[in-house]
Amino acid sequence: MQIWLDELRGDVSWLGNLPAGLVYTLGIVIACKIVLVYASLLAGETVWLERRISGRMQARIGPNRVGPQGLLQFLADGVKLLAKEDIIPATADRPVFILAPIIVFVGAFAAFAVIPFGDGIVAADMNLGLFVVLSLTSIEVVGIIMAGWASNSKWAVLGAMREVAQMISYEIPLGLSALGIVLLAGTMNLSDIARQQEGAIWNWYVFRGPFAFASFFVFFTAALAALKRAPFDLPEAESELVAGFHTEYTGFRFAVFFLAEYSAMILFSILTAVLFLGGWSPGFPVDLDSGIARWIGALILFIKTILLLSVMIWIRWSLPRFRIDRVMYLCYKVLLPISVVCVVGLAVQVLVAIEWLGLEHAVGGWLGGK
Repeated sequence: MQIWLDELRGDVSWLGNLPAGLVYTLGIVIACKIVLVYASLLAGETVWLERRISGRMQARIGPNRVGPQGLLQFLADGVKLLAKEDIIPATADRPVFILAPIIVFVGAFAAFAVIPFGDGIVAADMNLGLFVVLSLTSIEVVGIIMAGWASNSKWAVLGAMREVAQMISYEIPLGLSALGIVLLAGTMNLSDIARQQEGAIWNWYVFRGPFAFASFFVFFTAALAALKRAPFDLPEAESELVAGFHTEYTGFRFAVFFLAEYSAMILFSILTAVLFLGGWSPGFPVDLDSGIARWIGALILFIKTILLLSVMIWIRWSLPRFRIDRVMYLCYKVLLPISVVCVVGLAVQVLVAIEWLGLEHAVGGWLGGK
């Protein structure tokens, strides 16, 4: 997408005398709409994937009636939710109640604009891409607080309080583990980070030493907690809080919360693959820089994303829900110390490579090369 936008910006003769800036802005809007449709469809199919996997794990079939193998089940569910009555509690803070799911939706989807889906296939290729992603995903917690408070329900308020404590806590090890990769890569540009991992599989950052390997597990675990996925689903604990912060939501607004959750799962799966698992690299030297090869790379990244999504689903249906005190213990006394040690270790690793071994190219790829 970025390549297409650059070409569009450079040649606007087919649009007459329109300013190049306007054409580029329209191109960005179109690209973001494409990303939005892609993310929405993939989020819907992720719901189907989870229901099928959970069915198999529980010795049942799962949805298999609507469309081939039930692939269109999410459309049927969406139509059903759209047809349901939209109820707003009489004692709710109406403006905030209506605005909350919109904030959650924006926080989950806006970050897709800077996520590379392949080499050059990105709506907005930003030098601070990683920082932008982590910042935008933090907006979701604001919408959840608004939903819990505006509902005027004790279940919703308790769910929102748990979400605030959990997400703010786990953002620290999440950000620190990502910072370790920034130290290795020397950039926050997600496309550049992925390109530095091209070539053999040992170029992937997850295999660049024990500290990077540990950072991968810290990042993935913290992402599960930030996504409110089991065993960290305390904000939505059905057995305790009915449905948590979205207890009072019905119809379309209820659907928006779930669409945002599964979209965030996809976002963090792609981000994990780009940061640690080589991005669009297949794990062996191959030229993916031109033509149809870019789309092959996009397919490779898509497969890695599906595998990480499957791991998230597998964990959800395998582990029981943690107590809230255990969740906080895991963050502050386990993951946070590990993430700090990993950042310091990776910093020393890069320093040794540059100062002692004379490998100036270490920043931009530890022991670089393909």
